[in-house]
Amino acid sequence: MAEPPCIEIQHLNHRYKSSQENTLNNISLNIKNNDVFGLLGPNGAGKTTLISILCGIIPATSGDITYYQDGEPISESERRNIIGFVPQEYAFYQELTPRQNLDYFGAMYNLSKTKLKSRREELLDVLGLTKAADKKVGTFSGGMKRRVNLAIGIIHEPEILFLDEPTVGVDVQSKNAIIRYLQEINRLGTTIIYTSHHMSEAEEFCKNIALIDHGKVIADGELTGLKAKHEVPSLQSLFIKMTGEEYRD
Repeated sequence: MAEPPCIEIQHLNHRYKSSQENTLNNISLNIKNNDVFGLLGPNGAGKTTLISILCGIIPATSGDITYYQDGEPISESERRNIIGFVPQEYAFYQELTPRQNLDYFGAMYNLSKTKLKSRREELLDVLGLTKAADKKVGTFSGGMKRRVNLAIGIIHEPEILFLDEPTVGVDVQSKNAIIRYLQEINRLGTTIIYTSHHMSEAEEFCKNIALIDHGKVIADGELTGLKAKHEVPSLQSLFIKMTGEEYRD
């Protein structure tokens, strides 16, 4: 029998109360353990809504989501302990330092003082924040703020990590450092679900993808196979071929 996926999404729909149309329409996807899975699509396609539902931030209108751990389905309360979320918006306290932010959010995950201190100092080091660890985050550059955002999202060492545009608006050096670190934690076993508008970055980073447009999955599978199937040389070419070239709001 085949191993169950890490996350199984079946016939998921969502409609905001203020809308006349669904934001998501009959989404069904399987995400494998230890995958780097790209949720890609134009502006307004429904990517952030889907991630918000998967993280339990907003409810689905209908459909089912099942999380698996060691091959067995787990409850909603159990899934909260194994997921991490790094949103596109900054999710920290600007007036606090990186150390203070990590202490605050680490305590929310009930990490012991010993574990929290060890994990905090490890992340400050590997994300290049040690020298600025006691300065207010509000004074940081965009790249440094992105790294603080990432550190907070992974302070509890989640098994599944959701990333919504983790490198938007940062310099090349910060982007490369962030991607290298994400590749390392994936190599060590973390499953990553990722959105981005940087097609070259996504092509290098992702193993499998789903292209979403107008709230529907229009293609999903292993990236190399999708490029061969649609006879295109790159993810960007695939993206344009599947979603068109018109302007999006």
